[in-house]
Amino acid sequence: MSTPAERYALSRERSAREASPAGRFTASLDFELDGFQLEAIQAVQDGAGVLVAAPTGAGKTVVGEFAVALALETGRKAFYTTPIKALSNQKYHDLVTRHGASKVGLLTGDSSINGEAPVVVMTTEVLRNMMYAASPTLRGLGFVVMDEVHYLADRFRGAVWEEVIIHLPQSVQVISLSATVSNAEEFGDWLRSVRGGEGTEVIVAEHRPVPLWQHMMVGAGLFDLFVTDFGREGTTKVNPELLQRIAQAERSSTGWSREDAGAPRGRRGQPRGKYQGRSPRTEDAVPLAQRGALPGGGASRSQVIDRLDQQGLLPAITFIFSRAGCEAAVQQLLSRGTRLVPEDESRRIRDLVQVRAADVDAADLGVLGYHDFVEGLSRGFAAHHAGMLPLFREIVEELFTAGRVKAVFATETLALGINMPARTVVLERLVKFNGETHAPITPAEYTQLTGRAGRRGIDVEGHAVVLWRRGVDPLEVAGLASTRTYPLRSSFRPSSNMAVNLVAQYGRDRAHELLQSSFAQFQADRSVVGMTTRVRENKVALDGYAEAMTCDRGDFREYGRLRHELVTLEKKQARRRQSQRRADIGQALEDLSVGDVVRLDAGRKGTMGVVLPTRGSRDASERTVLTSNGSLQQLTVAGFKDVPAVLGTLRVPGNFNPRSPRARKDLAATMRTKVHPPAPGRGRSAQRTAYPQEGEGRVDELRAQLRAHPCHACPDREEHARWSERWWALRKETDDLQRRVSERTNTVAKTFERICDLLVELGYLTPDGQEVTAEGQRLRRIYTELDLVVAEALRRGTWTRLAPADLAAVVSALVHEARGDDLSDPRIPTVEVEEALGEMGAIWREVTTRKSAHDLEGDRELDAGIAWMVHRWASGRGLTEVLREGGMSAGDFVRRCKQVVDLLGQVAQAADPPVARAARRATEAILRGVVAADRLD
Repeated sequence: MSTPAERYALSRERSAREASPAGRFTASLDFELDGFQLEAIQAVQDGAGVLVAAPTGAGKTVVGEFAVALALETGRKAFYTTPIKALSNQKYHDLVTRHGASKVGLLTGDSSINGEAPVVVMTTEVLRNMMYAASPTLRGLGFVVMDEVHYLADRFRGAVWEEVIIHLPQSVQVISLSATVSNAEEFGDWLRSVRGGEGTEVIVAEHRPVPLWQHMMVGAGLFDLFVTDFGREGTTKVNPELLQRIAQAERSSTGWSREDAGAPRGRRGQPRGKYQGRSPRTEDAVPLAQRGALPGGGASRSQVIDRLDQQGLLPAITFIFSRAGCEAAVQQLLSRGTRLVPEDESRRIRDLVQVRAADVDAADLGVLGYHDFVEGLSRGFAAHHAGMLPLFREIVEELFTAGRVKAVFATETLALGINMPARTVVLERLVKFNGETHAPITPAEYTQLTGRAGRRGIDVEGHAVVLWRRGVDPLEVAGLASTRTYPLRSSFRPSSNMAVNLVAQYGRDRAHELLQSSFAQFQADRSVVGMTTRVRENKVALDGYAEAMTCDRGDFREYGRLRHELVTLEKKQARRRQSQRRADIGQALEDLSVGDVVRLDAGRKGTMGVVLPTRGSRDASERTVLTSNGSLQQLTVAGFKDVPAVLGTLRVPGNFNPRSPRARKDLAATMRTKVHPPAPGRGRSAQRTAYPQEGEGRVDELRAQLRAHPCHACPDREEHARWSERWWALRKETDDLQRRVSERTNTVAKTFERICDLLVELGYLTPDGQEVTAEGQRLRRIYTELDLVVAEALRRGTWTRLAPADLAAVVSALVHEARGDDLSDPRIPTVEVEEALGEMGAIWREVTTRKSAHDLEGDRELDAGIAWMVHRWASGRGLTEVLREGGMSAGDFVRRCKQVVDLLGQVAQAADPPVARAARRATEAILRGVVAADRLD
C-alpha cells in the first residue's frame, strides 16, 4: 500500500507527463508502451532524430505516429514515407482514422489525395523527386518518417533512401524505422555524420513482445525445434525426438505418420478445429494431385492446415515462394472440401467481396479467377502474391488482418512491409529464387518471414513451422532460427538522373562532396581503415619472413622468386590440362548418337548405358542414357573422369517410352545380353588430341635456373623455402588489399565523375561539366532505370509521330522485365511501334557502348514482351482478350500498366508538346477497369 506522499508524487509525475505532447499521445493509446518506444518518443519530443531498430511486430511504427501527432500539435508538416505503394495505402487509412481525412494526404505513383495536407503519406521515390524539383510542398516540413529504412540495401531501389537522408534540410527530424540489424550503431553513426552532430539517437530493441516458438513438422508430427538441456546450465539444443523422427522418416518410404507425436508445448491433445470439412483419415481417398502432397516425404498442404487447426495454431501464413504453388494450395484445399470458418461468416465474406469487386467488369471475372477466389475466401483461405489483381490482394489483407480468413498461402512479397501478422508462419521450403538462381534463404530472410508470427495483443505466443522434406537438415534450420547478425549494406550508386539533379542544385564540386557522405562511401571508408591497418601489419611481417629466409649461399629471395614462378606456371598448365580434358569429354558427348552404348564411371546405377533420343534439350552435350540397371541417367561432363568409351551400338525402338518401366527393363536386358563391358583399363576410348602447353619452354628454363642457383645446394634450402612460400603468399594478400583500398577510396565520387564526363560528351552538361544544359533539364525529370535511353529518344524525336496507344506500347519496353515463367509475346502491334523500337534499340546500344568506354555499368536491354498487350489495352480492348492472347497474370499486367503510367507521367513533364499530349492521352487510356480499380481517389 503506497503512502499519501507516494501517491501525491505519482500524481504530480503523471500530470507532468500528460502536460507534454509525449504524455498526451501516450495517454491516447489503449495499450501500454514498451521501454524502447517511450525512449524513442521522448527523443523525438526533445528535437532529435531517431533510428529505431526492432523486430517485426514490436511496434516501431508508434514512434512514427508520434512524430505525426507532434507535427500537427506544433503546426509543422510531417511526411510518412514507405517503400511500397501498398504500405502507403495502409498507413494512409490508419492515419485518416486517427486524425481525419482533412489532415492527411497520399502521394504515390498513381494516387494523389490532398497533397498539401499537413501530414502526407508517400513512397520514398515521391519525396526524392519533390526534393530535386524544389517543390513548394516541402515548406514547413518538420518531420520525415522513413518506415522500413532497411530497404536501402535493396539493389534496385535502395539508393533513394540515401538520397533523401543526405539532401533533407538539417532542420528536419528524421525518424528511421528499421528491422533488427546487427550494425545499427554503424548506421546510426552515418546518420549523425550527415544529419549533424549528436542529432540522432540509436535505439535498439531485440526483445519480441510476443515470444516465438520454433517447430518442424515431420509428416503429421509437430515437434519443437529446440529443447532445454538442464544438465548443461539450461542451454538449448536441437530436439533429440525431432532428430529421431527424421531419421525414421528418411528410412521409411514416406514421411507421413498418423501419430500425434511431439506436439508443441500446451497443444497436445487439443480438440480439432470446429469447422474442418473432412477428417485426415479420408485423405487417402483423394488423388495425390489434389491432395497436394509435398515432394520428399512431407505432409500435404491440407494435412498441414488440418494439423495447425487441431493444435489451435490458426490463423497461419504459409510461405511457398511460388505463385503457382500458392494457387495450387488453394485448389488443393478446395478439392478436399476444407472449411475453416462457419457458414454465416462465409455468407458475410461473400457479400463483402461482391461489394468490393462491384466495379470490375463482369466479363473479366472469369479470367481473373474470381469464382475460385471467392470460394476459397468464403471457406477461410486464400492465396496472396504479386501475380494477383491488386484489388484481390487488398481484400485478402483486409480479411486476414481482421481474423476472418484463417490460412493464406503467400510468396515472400507479403513479408515486405504489409502489416499482416498471424499466429503461425509456415515455411514449405528453405530455398527460393532470388531473381537469378535458386538459393538458400538467409538468416535475415528467415527472421523477416517468421517475424509475422505472433499478433501483439491477441496471441500469447507465435509459432514458426518448417516443413520437413528429404534433404532438410534440422541443424540448418536451427542455425537460421538462432542467427541474429544481419548487417545493413548500402546499395547506393549514382545514376545519370541523379548526376544532373545534383549538378543543377549544388554544382559539380559540391555534388562530389555530398556523394562522399553516402552510407556506401561511409562503409567503404570504414573497411578501408581496417584494410590499411592490415597492409601495415603485413609489411612488417614480410620483412620478418625475408629475414628468416636469408641464406649464406646466395640471394634466396631471387631463388624463391624462380621457385614461385615455376610452381605458378605448373599449376596454370595443370588447370589448362583439366580444362582440355573437360572440353574433350564434352565433345565426345556431343558426338554420341542414339543407340551408342558407353561405359559409365563405376556406380550403383550400372556400368554402361545406351544413349536415348533427346527430348527438348538445348545443350548438345546433354545426353540421357538408360543404364544397364534399368534407370535413367543424365550424362554430364562432370560425371566422367575421362573421355567416355563407346562399347557398341544398339537399336533403340522409335516408339521407346522412357517413362515405361517395362520398356526400360526390356532395353536394359538387351544391352546386358549384347554388349559386354571390358575389364577396367581396357576398351576403346575416344582419341584425344595432345596440344602443346603454353610456357613449356619456360618451365624447362626455370628448372635449369633453379638447379644452377647457388641456394639450390644449401642444406637448409627447404627450411628457407617454407619462409619464402609464406613471404609470397603474404605478398599476394598484401597486393590484393592495396588494390581493394585503391578501388574503395572515393568509389562513389569516382563513379559520379565518370557519369558527368559521359553527360558532357552527350551534351547534358556544359563542356566544363559545371552546369546543366537544356537537354540536361529534360533528363532531370526522367527517373527510370533507362533514363538516358528515354532522354535520347525524346531529343531525337523517336516518339514524335506515335499515337497514344503506340506510345504506351513503346514505353512498356522500357519498364518490362520478363520473369522466368513469363511467356514473352513477340508480336509488334503496328509498323510505327516497330520503327520506334528499332530506333530505341540503336539508342540503347550506343548508350551502352559509351558507358563501357567510361568504365560504367551498362543498362539492361529493352524488353518488348508486353508491347502487344499494352497496345491492345490502351486501344480499349477487354481484359479477357488481352490476357488470353498475352499469357500474363492479371496482377503482373496491372502492375506493369501502372509502371507504364508512371513513366508516361515523366514523359509528359519532359517532352515537347506533341509527345506530351500523346503521353497524357495514353495515360487516360490505360487507367481504366482493373488498372484503376485499386486507386484510392
